[in-house]
Amino acid sequence: MHTIDLAYVGRGLHEELAAYIADQKDFYADENVHVALRDGCAWDEQRLRCAATIGLGRALLSRLTGGIPWVALTVNTQRPLFWFLARRGLDSLADLAGHQLAVHAPHTAPGCFARIVLRKAGLDPDRDVHCVVRSPGDYGMDLRHLHYGTIDAAFVGSTMAPEAIAAEYGWRVLAWVGDHFQIPTVGVAVDPTYIQPDDPGVQAVVRAHRRALQVLHNDPDTTVRYIQTFLGRHTAAEARTHYETFIAPYFITDGQADPTTGDTAIAEVATELGVPAAVTAAEFYRTTL
Repeated sequence: MHTIDLAYVGRGLHEELAAYIADQKDFYADENVHVALRDGCAWDEQRLRCAATIGLGRALLSRLTGGIPWVALTVNTQRPLFWFLARRGLDSLADLAGHQLAVHAPHTAPGCFARIVLRKAGLDPDRDVHCVVRSPGDYGMDLRHLHYGTIDAAFVGSTMAPEAIAAEYGWRVLAWVGDHFQIPTVGVAVDPTYIQPDDPGVQAVVRAHRRALQVLHNDPDTTVRYIQTFLGRHTAAEARTHYETFIAPYFITDGQADPTTGDTAIAEVATELGVPAAVTAAEFYRTTL
């Protein structure tokens, strides 16, 4: 049996759902690979590149800024699962001007995506918004700060169903990133310096994840049941609504990246980072087995 370390670099459905389905349905075992799922959120780039990674956004940023030759071998979605959640009185992204926003650091993939969306709304994230930088987590502290009014808005990920949270507290979802910025994201990537893309264990993981994407679409009841393990504070009905709104319509079935979307996204990310777009979608997203 092949063995491989597979690291996630963020928490929630966005990163972990396909791997979770593959594990629960024994697809890894079926494909003759033992997968050690590792928490790489706090790993530096050198440690991360010795494993396969789920986080394609972080891999792309480190390729653009550090020249690490990551390649993505399968993709789960092109719509990142991040949202701008705000207190009462803020009704649009433009309303964030002059207010405090809890958000990931600019050099991280979610932080970069947030800044791109803010700019599209006509806001300079360095001048128009008071960005309170915080580390990735389950965003529970952000909800507490919103409740007490110490921040006005938070950029949150898929450890919660933001629309259900907004309804519970009387808050607003100002925007879903996937409506404003598309990028082939979350899947499986490797650095060929350490792990070859055609390594049998890597290819087995890719096949298992693509089988998981089929389950995600063909077996909604099972998928929603799995989603509930991530959304522990939500009801079954809220988990299903989240699945039907953000997961089922936008997670793909074949793991293939759209090259046009990829090239546009790479150009936008490179512009935000202030670096050359030194890689094409065809070079980074090698998703044909």
